[in-house]
Amino acid sequence: MSNRRSVRYRLLAIALVPMLVILPLLLGISIYRWNTKFDEALLSKVHDDLTIAHQYLTRIMENTGDQLAFVTGSARFQKTLQRQGGADDDLAALLNETAQARGFDFLYIVVDGGSIVASEYPLASASVRWNWPVISTALEGHARTAIDVFEATELSAVSPDLARRARIELVPTIGSAPSTKAEETRGLILQSANPLMLPDGRRAALVGGILLNQNLAFVDTINDLIYHGLGLPRESRGTVTLFLDDVRISTNVELFETQRAIGTRVSAAVRKAVLEDGGSWFDSAFVVNDWYVSGYEPLLDSYNHRVGMLYAGFLQKPFTEAKRRTLLEIAVAFLVAVAATVPLFLRWAAAIFRPLESMTGTISRVERGELDARTGHAGDQDEIGRVALHLDRLLDQLHERDTQLRQWNEELNQRVEERTSKLQLANQQLEATTKQLIMSEKLAAIGEITAGIAHEINNPIAVVQGNLEVIRDLMGSKVDSAKTEFRLIDEQLRRISEIVTRLLQFAKPQEYAGFVEQYQPDEIVNDTLPLVQHLLNKTTITVDKEYRASRPISMNRTELQQVLVNLIVNAIHAMPNGGRLTLRTFDRQEGLRRGVVIEVGDTGAGMTPDIMQRIFDPFFTTKRREGTGLGLSISQMLVTRQGGRISVESELGKGTTFSVWLREAPG
Repeated sequence: MSNRRSVRYRLLAIALVPMLVILPLLLGISIYRWNTKFDEALLSKVHDDLTIAHQYLTRIMENTGDQLAFVTGSARFQKTLQRQGGADDDLAALLNETAQARGFDFLYIVVDGGSIVASEYPLASASVRWNWPVISTALEGHARTAIDVFEATELSAVSPDLARRARIELVPTIGSAPSTKAEETRGLILQSANPLMLPDGRRAALVGGILLNQNLAFVDTINDLIYHGLGLPRESRGTVTLFLDDVRISTNVELFETQRAIGTRVSAAVRKAVLEDGGSWFDSAFVVNDWYVSGYEPLLDSYNHRVGMLYAGFLQKPFTEAKRRTLLEIAVAFLVAVAATVPLFLRWAAAIFRPLESMTGTISRVERGELDARTGHAGDQDEIGRVALHLDRLLDQLHERDTQLRQWNEELNQRVEERTSKLQLANQQLEATTKQLIMSEKLAAIGEITAGIAHEINNPIAVVQGNLEVIRDLMGSKVDSAKTEFRLIDEQLRRISEIVTRLLQFAKPQEYAGFVEQYQPDEIVNDTLPLVQHLLNKTTITVDKEYRASRPISMNRTELQQVLVNLIVNAIHAMPNGGRLTLRTFDRQEGLRRGVVIEVGDTGAGMTPDIMQRIFDPFFTTKRREGTGLGLSISQMLVTRQGGRISVESELGKGTTFSVWLREAPG
């Protein structure tokens, strides 16, 4: 075999092809490292920019405190402060002049206790908040400057104009956290206080504040300090923003060409990282309508709470375009080099790849299900030919094994289906049995508890009744003087006995049928309303009554009252915001049986069909912690025991109506 026909020779020739693998890999690694360094440089720059903005803000705060210290230490201020007579007007005029000259939005003197000695202009309210940590520190003798958040009422107390300037209408912003607020009425105030001593010896503080809401000069000054002529691409632009919470209250980020993005909100990711977690953010961020290389840090108030953010950043798009152009140039250069060398390598590789492609095609046909496909290169004697021969042998073995596996798979599937069917049936039976056991255990436990309670109550009742008879005998002729009290005691003892009887009826309904009497249904409805009147008094529910029943009914009065109380209380709970409670009685015949219907209706939220199917189940309730789920179940048991029935009609959003049908009392 000549060297030219040897696979080794061909592979040696193709060894030059790593140019298509190693070179692109090295090039990709280099581009990746360059891109990483480039991004790190951008983040480093925005970190420096934010540091400068922070230092400038700190300097502004220090300068504000220095200005107040200069004012309080000036001879003119001290002379005006010490002057008697019309000093208040003179001091107010001096404060007004100072505020205008030094850019304060408010300037006043406050003493310990909150009394205002003088102000640059008359304050809107005498109840200006004075217990800020800044002011408290100054009253203790130490100057302090901090950023604080003033509520709208606190701004209005200083000046209605200040509250108006602080108000910002919120603009819906892509990617921001959900919020129901339509405007921001609070103000971010740079507040400074300097201690001073009044002529009468009282401690006081000179307090000055600057409103940062919509303070464009503030952010524009920081922006010029950071980005003016410092090497940003022509298409890029630097931006600085002050945030109150997550709302831009002062910024040079543009929403439109001539409108700044004041009132827009920061993205939810930045809000969480900075305001909630208390960290800084240095990364790309979507700002209003474009991507910026951004730096955010939290702003702390005088209570050391995070109340806002300071932002510095610049438009990312020009840098992204520059990277894209560089990558395109590298790619074009690489493609030119490949186009000049690859055709030569392809000619050498064709003779090797032809049989390999045949094997690849055979494998693809086998994957599609043609298990009888073969390469047909059994006559070739080189290394690749021998590989093709081995491949054909492996395919023969594969075909044989596949046939066996298919047979085993069919048998296994059949067995699995049989076992699955049996398991499903067993599982259904187990679930049904479990539900029955749980219900039986609950009802048995309640029966035992109820019977025990009834037994324990009956014993004291018997003792009380016995002693009551003894007392009557001992009083003799004087017993008539307490006749009313004895009658009340007898009535209450009978009432307790009836309650015990109902408990025993619930525990063992088959052994206690209760006392049945005849009466008109209208009477029982009217007698029931006073029992729930205390609940109706707490609501705005109106009661409509319509009594048209003419037939008497026979059912234990107390049991029927228990049923009606349950239904009326449920109706009241269904109307927490008020509504209409309807009570109706009318005659109705079902088949050959004559009877009466008592309806209890409400205009509440209504019920879904799923809930309607379960409301009479024991322990089912929609009241969470307020109900036991037994009221309707017991009511249904009491009515059914008298040969009646309870039905319900409900529609979501319109209300619910319960109907109690009872047989007419025998004549």
